[in-house]
Amino acid sequence: MAAHMHIGGEAFAPGHRADFANALADAGGERVDVGRRRGRASGMNPAGRFEQHTRTTVDDGWQTLEDLPPFKTETQVEKPRTALTRNTSPDIPFDRSVNPYRGCEHGCIYCFARPTHSYMGLSAGLDFESKLFAKPDVPKLLERELSKPGYKPRTIAIGTNTDPYQPIEKTWRIMRQVLEVLEAANHPVSIVTKSALVMRDVDILARMAERGLAKVAISVTSMDRAVSRAMEPRAATPSKRLEAIRALSEAGVPVGCMVAPVIPGLTDHEIERILDSAKAAGAREANYIILRLPLEVSPLFRDWLLREFPGRYRHVMSLVRSMRGGKDYDAEFGKRMKGAGPYAWQIQRRFDIACKRLGLGKGRFPLRDDLFVPPAGGGVQLALF
Repeated sequence: MAAHMHIGGEAFAPGHRADFANALADAGGERVDVGRRRGRASGMNPAGRFEQHTRTTVDDGWQTLEDLPPFKTETQVEKPRTALTRNTSPDIPFDRSVNPYRGCEHGCIYCFARPTHSYMGLSAGLDFESKLFAKPDVPKLLERELSKPGYKPRTIAIGTNTDPYQPIEKTWRIMRQVLEVLEAANHPVSIVTKSALVMRDVDILARMAERGLAKVAISVTSMDRAVSRAMEPRAATPSKRLEAIRALSEAGVPVGCMVAPVIPGLTDHEIERILDSAKAAGAREANYIILRLPLEVSPLFRDWLLREFPGRYRHVMSLVRSMRGGKDYDAEFGKRMKGAGPYAWQIQRRFDIACKRLGLGKGRFPLRDDLFVPPAGGGVQLALF
């Protein structure tokens, strides 16, 4: 019987040794023991790409590795200079966004925001899931920026980087304060989340929706609870996300479903089921994004895929590369969201056909920006005369 290679308390069949070694080498890190990272998606915590030094944990025979503490969620305050982040990307339907938090406890292994932790001298792996930054000054900064002379309102997108309704929002309540500022100013907002916590703010969202100022998209990646738990360990279950769609819809908030990301060979067979379920819950819009694996995300995802679904590893990565010009990722505008090639075309056709059958539109509910009233003062120096 062929021997298995044991790494971090987990076994790998001989046929996957080379795959594992490549993923580990690309990440520039080492496997963290499963007992220390329980409830987390990433299996590694490699040094950030800007770091000059890397550290390797070695068992010196004194069994000190057993004394290392588990990864616990830690939150510290970040003091940003501005609340609004601008972009000019041609394939993104918004030019400004707000990010109340850096890092995300949901721990989605595919999250394309993971590499941003490198700018803080931290890892895109376990650090991204456990070392979080809250920005409590964002509501005040936002109010100040909205009150500046010459500010022209356009929809603010929230949830485009990390989830504004991740678990620490229960304590910090920064997102709710942001909504209060936007409601007072009659400013349009579009939210993307995979958290049922959004239902807490249905009162504000419903009032804004009555004036055409708010809409929400709930991200549903898989209807398989086991897959979702492994892939998005601390996000809401699929049933809770559908519950959020229903609650928002019943409150009069335009709500859509984001099938994002679609992972070829792993979750793409669920596209129609997800859309059917979302429509039944009250969704009126839908969109999708193909799996994106930029920078540090690629080796982290490949390592995860080998741990959780080793039998599908080569098939999934082969399909990914077939849509990315033979690479793990292609950042070219126009291709990075949807991919290219026959398999990407097939996914788009399936999605479009299902949406047409269900009456799910894209961008069906444009938000109003003609009701905007600049906040009074907002910390901006007023004119003397």
